[in-house]
Amino acid sequence: MHKDIFKHYPANDRSNLIAILQQIQDEYGYLPEEALQDVASFLCMPVSSVYGVATFYNQFRLTPLGKNVIRVCRGTACHVKNSANILTALESELNIVAGGTTRDKLFTLETVACIGACSIAPVININEEYYGRISVKEIPKIIKKYKTEAKKEISNLESASV
Repeated sequence: MHKDIFKHYPANDRSNLIAILQQIQDEYGYLPEEALQDVASFLCMPVSSVYGVATFYNQFRLTPLGKNVIRVCRGTACHVKNSANILTALESELNIVAGGTTRDKLFTLETVACIGACSIAPVININEEYYGRISVKEIPKIIKKYKTEAKKEISNLESASV
């Protein structure tokens, strides 16, 4: 649990706040509310101050990521090739905005400054798979692929538990 992390730090030393938050996020994938309250108590500081740091830095998340993380490149090459339209299509298809996660926790949509695949712009990546020279019309098919895979996994789990 996250309280084991506290063993590595002196109590009341606020200079360790970011390091503690990083370790908690490494453990959970995000910063659960209960953990933030425990950090505040351990460091003898207001919860609002801990939240302030957690929300100030982009590296921290207060909600868990979806099973599939979609990153839309917004770098110069992708921008010129209309990645804004790709982002809009994904937001529409998933019914979330960039930075959000679908209700079923299947997708998280993020924008990134550059994926580093400029030669195949516009590009998105989902988990570790890259989709280059992507068009808006391809978005529904790509999303459907991941939804179908998720349904198969659930079906396999249900079959295995019988």
